[in-house]
Amino acid sequence: MTGLRWGLIGASTIAAEHMIGAFRANGGEAVAVMSADAGRAAQYAARHGIARSTTDLKALVEDKEVDAVYISTTNELHRDQALAAAAAGKHVLCEKPLALKLADARAMVAECRKRGVVMGTNHHLRNAATHRAMREAIKAGRIGKPLFARVFHAVYLPPHLQGWRIEKPDAGGGVILDITVHDADTLRFVLDDEPESVTAMTSRGGMGRIGLEDGVMGVIRFSSGLLAQFHDAFTVRYAGTGFEVHGEEGSLIGRDCMTQAPKGEIILRTAAGEEPLKLDHENLYARSVRLFQDAVGGRGAPSATGEDGVKSLSVALSTLEAARSGAAASIDLTI
Repeated sequence: MTGLRWGLIGASTIAAEHMIGAFRANGGEAVAVMSADAGRAAQYAARHGIARSTTDLKALVEDKEVDAVYISTTNELHRDQALAAAAAGKHVLCEKPLALKLADARAMVAECRKRGVVMGTNHHLRNAATHRAMREAIKAGRIGKPLFARVFHAVYLPPHLQGWRIEKPDAGGGVILDITVHDADTLRFVLDDEPESVTAMTSRGGMGRIGLEDGVMGVIRFSSGLLAQFHDAFTVRYAGTGFEVHGEEGSLIGRDCMTQAPKGEIILRTAAGEEPLKLDHENLYARSVRLFQDAVGGRGAPSATGEDGVKSLSVALSTLEAARSGAAASIDLTI
């Protein structure tokens, strides 16, 4: 099939920096953009070569020249926008987290299934060559039975991205719904295992406001018995990112891999020594769009489905619960 014609719900930074280019790289195009601010929508459309702009959700989802929507508004708006798009017969690619409540995320998945449209969650990290190579190495038995994992995803949130993420609890701000949700999806993908419970502690390093956490550390127990440690933050400038999996017969050491850029390295360490894994780096978002477009054409599934988005949200919400209660919180993976 030819590339999809996309309607942007949200005149967002991520669409400008990553998604519009990814649509075009796959033969598609952003043909319309919606924002609650008419001036912002018009300026955004002009800046990015988008034909039409609107403040009207109904007008965008019912536009006959729109095949699919990409939702990148603040998190509390996702549910109603996805439901409207599905009802209009549009395929839905939604930013994470899908919603602020599990019931809302499940409703989004159910509506897309009912209407026969494809739904994907824009979890970009499972498209990284680093994480795909780790998953393949584990499946090939190269480290034996996985026992432990560690994710380092403490970064510095740049000023142009701070805004609602550190100021608005009602919009789903805070580091857990912004970053830990990505860790959850990446761990599920790399390990091909499901999380069961989580313990966590949060911190406030001066960036998060109105009680929002800007740092978290925790441990997730998976169904296999594996324990995964995670460290996420908005306030750390120099740490670097990483992803490790340690098994009975070897370890996979990933560095500079929890990122939006196609980069990073993976070292396999065993009794035989160290071996860098061969990586075929590709733009993460272009791959995500390609697989979504293939799914619309009846070939395979999105790299991260709506169901994947529900499960990563559940981990994040349970992490918040665990941090508040000081006790382990179970993770509900029902769809």
